[in-house]
Amino acid sequence: MSADRRFLTDSGIPTARVYGPVARDPSRTDGPAAAGEGPDEPGAFPFTRGIHPDMYRGRVWTMRQYAGFGTAEETNERFRYLLERGQTGLSVAFDLPTQMGYDSDAAMADGEVGRVGVAVDSLEDMRVLLREIRLDEVSTSMTINSTAAILLALYIAVGDEQGVSRTALAGTVQNDVLKEYVARGTYIYPVAHSLRLIADIVAFCSRELPRWNPVSISGYHIREAGSTAPQEVAFTFANGLEYVERALARGIDLETFAPRLSFFFAAHNDLLEEVAKFRAARRLWAHLMRERFGASDASSRLRFHTQTGGSTLTAQQPLNNVVRVTVQALAATLGGTQSLHTNSYDEALALPTEESAKLALRTQQIIAAESGVTRTVDPLGGSWYVEALTDEIEARAREYLGRIDELGGASAALEYMQDEIHRAAYRFQREIESGERPVVGVNVHTEEEGPPRIGQPDYSRLERGQRERLAALRRRRDDAPVRRTLDAVREAARGETNLMPPIIAAVKAMATLGEISDALRSEWGTYDP
Repeated sequence: MSADRRFLTDSGIPTARVYGPVARDPSRTDGPAAAGEGPDEPGAFPFTRGIHPDMYRGRVWTMRQYAGFGTAEETNERFRYLLERGQTGLSVAFDLPTQMGYDSDAAMADGEVGRVGVAVDSLEDMRVLLREIRLDEVSTSMTINSTAAILLALYIAVGDEQGVSRTALAGTVQNDVLKEYVARGTYIYPVAHSLRLIADIVAFCSRELPRWNPVSISGYHIREAGSTAPQEVAFTFANGLEYVERALARGIDLETFAPRLSFFFAAHNDLLEEVAKFRAARRLWAHLMRERFGASDASSRLRFHTQTGGSTLTAQQPLNNVVRVTVQALAATLGGTQSLHTNSYDEALALPTEESAKLALRTQQIIAAESGVTRTVDPLGGSWYVEALTDEIEARAREYLGRIDELGGASAALEYMQDEIHRAAYRFQREIESGERPVVGVNVHTEEEGPPRIGQPDYSRLERGQRERLAALRRRRDDAPVRRTLDAVREAARGETNLMPPIIAAVKAMATLGEISDALRSEWGTYDP
């Protein structure tokens, strides 16, 4: 029987599932020497070498390209364009008003509608966003935090309209508000109320959406804000541990929600440090969950999505970013990510074009099909350098976690984490400006360049159109059920009732995202840094 071509090198050399420090007779000619069972076995605690025994030999990572283009119509077109070209999951970017709980016609939304993602004001927008996409055939990630409950409610409402069982809905809401206070800034409510809302989503999903990830604990934005790799791991896990503790305090059984927690990391340019970071993160999270909560293997397994580093992209010589993204994508896949977004080379200049978005997707497809990284599990495991880096990143992350514990946990240590990130970002920028840290096209190998040609949408026209559609919705809808369901949201916010059912009822009554957010603001107030 001939060998499976997938597991042969280009030269026809057989590749074992996994390799390890095993003794072998060099005269053997009956195939590769493979690792035996042991504590570093992939798929076994503490998962240093991967969360599945076969990793990409069994199933390649999900190729989940992030997109959000002003209007729901444009974003739907991009989603279908990418799905037709082999993308295997959706990832939605929302504009700032949507992230901050404002409708497109709010004064606070002036000049921001549709600029950094899609504007979603109502169930009508969500229907258009997902038009001709069956929700039982794709998984969808939504990068949304303070308004995560509302966007999840809108997604559920579209699924209900499609006749899709809630048990079949698969995807993720980021819903990681603590990192917003630390690194990103799209918070709305005081910390305690935000954490209550997160716990409501976790509880609801554990009952009704078994395939949904209710929180995606994000190191990506921490890294993009300027943190080091050990800080990214430590601060992400500090937030994650607090979410676990809050859910347990609500009486939610650990084994019903912890296996559905997911994580989101950045991949930057230091290839081998990034590979080590992912390996260290898997091992550290597994130990933390077992040490602190007595979690099972299923609840200790670190599942994560990776995005290549937006902050590493340069406006100078933008085609160089194709190489940067490829290096970063290799780091993510060599490190064992479960899903991946690869940035487009022109993102430092404008929203990606169709051509640049396709090239970003093709980068993943070439790595999967042609590089050989899918043939064996944890191909860099056993490298003296990578193993040493793995140990060092874990040790440094534990030091940070110890300090956060001393301060009382993540919600009590927001300023500490902010300060550490700011210091790291300042050092990094000073190194670039001094030339100590080379960046090709920026401070080395530079060229005289004219101003970049940037194609931009007509945002004023886009904003007017979105506001006109919203005004038309307000004229058409029946205001009585809107008022009734918003009153129910306010009542739930005052008490301890889970907020998800009244929010779902409100979006189905055609209450807008801004109206639901205002109902919560009226009860909870807003966060004052």
